[in-house]
Order: sequence, then C-alpha cells, then structure tokens
Amino acid sequence: MPPIQIASPITSPSIIALTAVVTAAAIWLIILAARLTRNPRNRPGISVDLVDQARELKALGQIQEAVFLVRGETGMSQRAAARFVNRL
Repeated sequence: MPPIQIASPITSPSIIALTAVVTAAAIWLIILAARLTRNPRNRPGISVDLVDQARELKALGQIQEAVFLVRGETGMSQRAAARFVNRL
C-alpha cells in the first residue's frame, strides 16, 4: 500500500506573506488610533465667554496667559492657540 500524502496546508512563502499583511494592518491601525486621539473630532466649541476672557487678557498685554487659557479650555496646540489669540 502506498503512503498517504497529505497536502501541505500553508507553505513557507504563504506564511511570510500573511504575516507581512497582518503586521502592516496592525501598524496602520496603531497609526490611525494615534492620530484620532491627538485630534479628537468631538472637541468642545469655543464659547463667547472664552473669547471675551482671552481678548481681555490680550488687551492687558498678557498674551501668554490668554494662549494658556485657550489651550486649557479647548485642547488646542500651542501654535493653534497662539494664532487664535493673535487674531482676536
């Protein structure tokens, strides 16, 4: 009786290719998650009170304090908050 041959389920190049695809997908998901946490879509809007407070601080010459206030209330970056205060 001849020996029974079992077909090889997955060859070595197939395993390597599958591993590469899964690894690339995992890296892509990690990068996507990092970007979404850095720039959340549901940030609170800028209230009229915040604008008034920042404008008052700017008028008093306390620009850095105004930027700090805007950053603390909105989660903006330093650069974005500074641009916002400068435009007031």
